[in-house]
Amino acid sequence: MTLRFVGIDPNTGGEGSPTVWVEEESADLVLQGEEADALLRALVGSTEWVAGHKTGIPAHERVIRIPARMVPILREACDAAERASAEHRDVR
Repeated sequence: MTLRFVGIDPNTGGEGSPTVWVEEESADLVLQGEEADALLRALVGSTEWVAGHKTGIPAHERVIRIPARMVPILREACDAAERASAEHRDVR
């Protein structure tokens, strides 16, 4: 597994911070962020976001919060993931 570092929260103080990577082989986004508080988890977990789709947060998933100031970093990561995905399709 190879991770390509895309960016970190520009307001970091040197501790663990929201960070974004792209996993090169799968082109998946990998995100580190602040775990959502109980109120946000309850809202996400109790709302039927897609008709007919089960509510709740599966035990193997987490809701995280990424600061809005990181939107440019997320865009860059999406572009990198899209390029990596296209490269993998071209190779196959």
